[in-house]
Amino acid sequence: MKLKFTKGIIILIAAISLLIGNKAMAQSSSDLNAITTAVPFLLIAPDSRSGSMGDIGVATSPDGSSQHWNAAKYAFIDSKMGFTVSYSPWLRQLTSDIGLSYITGYYKINDMSAISGSLRYFSLGEINFKDKFGIDQGTYSPNEFAIDAAYIRKLGDHLSGSVTLRYVNSNLIGKTKGNVAFGAQMSNVGNKISYSEGLETDFLPMNFRFGPSVMVELDEYNQLTFSVDINKLLVPTPPVYDDNGEITDGMDPDRSVGNAIFTSWYDAPGGFTEEMHEFYIGSGIEYAYDQKFFVRGGYFYEHATKGNRKYFTLGAGFKYNVFTLDFSYLIPTTQRNPLENTLRFTLIFNFDDASSGSM
Repeated sequence: MKLKFTKGIIILIAAISLLIGNKAMAQSSSDLNAITTAVPFLLIAPDSRSGSMGDIGVATSPDGSSQHWNAAKYAFIDSKMGFTVSYSPWLRQLTSDIGLSYITGYYKINDMSAISGSLRYFSLGEINFKDKFGIDQGTYSPNEFAIDAAYIRKLGDHLSGSVTLRYVNSNLIGKTKGNVAFGAQMSNVGNKISYSEGLETDFLPMNFRFGPSVMVELDEYNQLTFSVDINKLLVPTPPVYDDNGEITDGMDPDRSVGNAIFTSWYDAPGGFTEEMHEFYIGSGIEYAYDQKFFVRGGYFYEHATKGNRKYFTLGAGFKYNVFTLDFSYLIPTTQRNPLENTLRFTLIFNFDDASSGSM
């Protein structure tokens, strides 16, 4: 019975398609009436899976790119968390420098709820601008982007819903201001310390930190900052010992401070792979309105064999007169994390603002 009903639907759809097709063929070119909108890049299918299925995805099985099609699908995804990165060249028959980049991530808070977010960036390449007299006004790189944040809730065994906030920015004349910065720091370099009167001493947490930061001024009042920090401890990696206490793999950890700083880059008993695991990474984004109201979010990752710290962070800030109040909240992605529900507060007093009477 089910099979027969399905055939009937297929025949009906085919008949309707045929009628529509015949009617379309009868129309002349003078009847064309295409609908145009602003920021059409929001409708471009960003991922390969949906792109290979006729640009569909509202009811397909959930995957990492569900943010674009239907964020409510994340309530039924099997994985605890995930990220996707997609790139779609666009209009390649016309030009070679237009493309859509798409980054998305999701995290299941529990079996009933999840959060997700995405960044969609559409680059229109380089365009040479001229005024009405044909005088060159310079070359700019127009772009558009959208940032999404969603909360997903399972409403039943077969039903879920989501609420999504979206910020869209279209910069087609290349006037957006911004800058790129890169920083590096070596900290906690010093002599070993001892917790007892014995000869055993321990290294300070000598650390090397580096990373970029990109600030984009969207307009006079709105600003976005994207930052990444990459860290590595500059102390010896514990070697592997046999039953007799002899080192079988790795290097002797009894080294001087200077020697440890240099050898810490290649002393892991697991070789290059383990050395890569010793890097821990933090990434974050900050939105600022008129340098008075701030919203922030980020993610911290440390490999499971090196501490297994993995968590999202959220925060906000508010500036009034000479005071700025910031707070942050930590959301771990691993079970039984001692850092769970960590809440931090910071109060800043700006002396320059106080002397100038700035609001």
